[in-house]
Amino acid sequence: MNKKWITGSKLWSVAMITAMLAACSAPAATNSTANAATSTTGTTKTVSVSEQTSVKYADLVSLDADDTNVSWSETDSTTIKLSGKTATVTGSGAKAANGSVTISEAGTYVLSGELTDGQIVVNVTDKGTVHLVLNGATIHDNDSAAIYIKEAGKAVITLQEGTENAVSDGTTYVYADDATDEPDAAIFSKADLTFNGTGKLNVTGNYNEGITSKDDLIIVSGTINVKAADDGIKGKDMLAVQEGTITVDAEGDGMKSTNDTDAEKGFVAIAGGTFDIQSGNDGIQAETALVADGGTFNIVTGGGSANAPAKAEEGPFGGGGWGGGTPPTDMGTPPDGEPPADMPAADGTNAAGTAPASSADKASTTASDADAATTTTTETESTSVKALKAGTDLTVNGGTYTIDSMDDSLHSNSNVTINDGKISLESGDDGIHADLALTINGGTIVIAKSYEGLEGASITLNDGDVDVTSSDDGVNASGDITAATADAEATTEEDSTQAADTTATSNISVTETTGTTSTTTDTDQADQSTDASGNTRPQGGAPGGMPGESAGNSELHINGGSLTVNAGGDGLDSNGSIYMTGGTVIVNGPTDNGNGPLDYDGTFEMSGGYLVAAGSSGMAQGTSDSSTQNTIVMTFPETQKAGTLVHVQDSDGNNILTFAPAKDYQSVVISSPDLKEDGSYEIYSGGTSSGTATDGLYTDGTYSGGTKVVSFQSTSNVTWVNESGVTTANTGMGGPGGGRGQGGFGGGRNRTESGTTTDSTSTNATDSENSAK
Repeated sequence: MNKKWITGSKLWSVAMITAMLAACSAPAATNSTANAATSTTGTTKTVSVSEQTSVKYADLVSLDADDTNVSWSETDSTTIKLSGKTATVTGSGAKAANGSVTISEAGTYVLSGELTDGQIVVNVTDKGTVHLVLNGATIHDNDSAAIYIKEAGKAVITLQEGTENAVSDGTTYVYADDATDEPDAAIFSKADLTFNGTGKLNVTGNYNEGITSKDDLIIVSGTINVKAADDGIKGKDMLAVQEGTITVDAEGDGMKSTNDTDAEKGFVAIAGGTFDIQSGNDGIQAETALVADGGTFNIVTGGGSANAPAKAEEGPFGGGGWGGGTPPTDMGTPPDGEPPADMPAADGTNAAGTAPASSADKASTTASDADAATTTTTETESTSVKALKAGTDLTVNGGTYTIDSMDDSLHSNSNVTINDGKISLESGDDGIHADLALTINGGTIVIAKSYEGLEGASITLNDGDVDVTSSDDGVNASGDITAATADAEATTEEDSTQAADTTATSNISVTETTGTTSTTTDTDQADQSTDASGNTRPQGGAPGGMPGESAGNSELHINGGSLTVNAGGDGLDSNGSIYMTGGTVIVNGPTDNGNGPLDYDGTFEMSGGYLVAAGSSGMAQGTSDSSTQNTIVMTFPETQKAGTLVHVQDSDGNNILTFAPAKDYQSVVISSPDLKEDGSYEIYSGGTSSGTATDGLYTDGTYSGGTKVVSFQSTSNVTWVNESGVTTANTGMGGPGGGRGQGGFGGGRNRTESGTTTDSTSTNATDSENSAK
């Protein structure tokens, strides 16, 4: 549900869905290259965009009759009774010898009893289907795989209803020669492998992996528990789960698909099920696409976010940086009630009392595969400790996720799309990261702990409720889209083929109607003023970047939904531009003056929705003068304590805003459809409200008891105000902003509080009492 302001205005959103990717696929020679984003607030405008439509389990996985067949009869099957180191075979197609059973014909085989040191081998050369029914079977092999599907068209393992089965191997394998390294899992298949049935299977991979298929691996149903010395469950060409209860305790990756030579393979697709995964490396990892339609997921990687290395940004002159993440000790009250453990404190240590790692330490211990293409291509399992990770696209269509990850919780080397779901994350690095586009179309997302909450070269919020707590930037649109695309192509030359197979890309026309139309391109970013040094900057905010720096092409689009940010670094940070057409955004930004509630290098085009961003004032930015919706930027004469209400009303007493920031603040940015360019307004501090607050924003009730700080007449669509009245936003040199890994030179820094005052009055100790309209 969207959070609404204390007015009768109706929240609206515009359906623009990851439109920027196609436009950004061509190299941008200069910052004036057209990179259009169109918003409409009145007249009808048709926009042609390229859309990545949702991919679902059914688009990738098809089951045949063998996959779902759980039936068998004694008359039509061969029974294999296991006893110690021997077995008795009744029927055709299998032979027992030397403690092992070899199946050489297609058919159904029912296994029961216990084999203490032996192997079930399937070697069917005619490529038929072998149906193994585990009917209360315990199988252990001391020096090889307990079940080895050497050759077959397909193997189907049914877990008989009401039975518990166990498969395990030893810690050391004996191979025929030094060149042989297979099998290497307790259950190992060179053919397609399917699990079904409603019984239970416990798999212990003492040597290496638990369950491995060199082709497709499908889990239709059943209860499967895996403990592995390395990876838990692995399907090379495909790992698909339709339903089931799956528990994995793995020193390596929990579940994965590994084919990196065929772009149409190497994916993970999940329709549903219950997953409890504890992994030393990635929780669920796909070499190409990862799609989850539903299910309940409880994932802990690397022991959780508490084990993440401390982070420190590097500034332009070495050492600790200005731009990233030197947050104060006071993070307010994030959802879990505690600041992130790795958040640097005032004395330079983190919450655990240890000193943050240097940038060199960070590079050597936590190579972020978002930082550069070289990292992406050289990353090994030992350095990747993410929860959900995709080599190409990660799509979440639904489900419930509880994740505590040492590294990124959701990560894609390409695009992340969230269409629905209930997602609760605690991350030692990014909550959700996409090298290219991060798109949120729905769902409820709570990132209770992160270094950076949402990160991508292009970030779009179309709908959904998102709550982010971060020790550095809350939302960070960083990285060059064109460069990232080139890097992705260099990593996997067949990514384009995979995209065609897993993501339906189509050119569509979106018609938006409700107001005037504002179309912005990178050329429009030339709507700038020039400072005393001759450097250009976007109007309406502080200067972008250091002298000579230009805005990147990264973008943040907010078209609907709600976004609440509690950030130790910048609240909303874009190394390019920000576009907001709808929705509600609440930012509890930094308390130090080295970061700002808003930080952008290009423009912030505000054409709809509701924005309130509170935090420090040293590097505060407002929205751009070219915005079609009006904004107030208020700087208080001194820092206001956390929870102190800021209240804005018009001269007739109509409420515009009542908000209680979660942390100390000195500046507040407010944008609402109810603000008029020539309106008269009053700003109050303190007091109380009888209404109900959601994330500090009051949606009803009566405000009273506050002190009037200033009353003023709005003179433009971006009005800067201090206690003396309307003031111009004089600016100084911009400081470095948040980038990926090392802090880049971001925009909007060091707005001075001096300026001229015009047409305003300042009143102290005046109470205000009015009812919500």
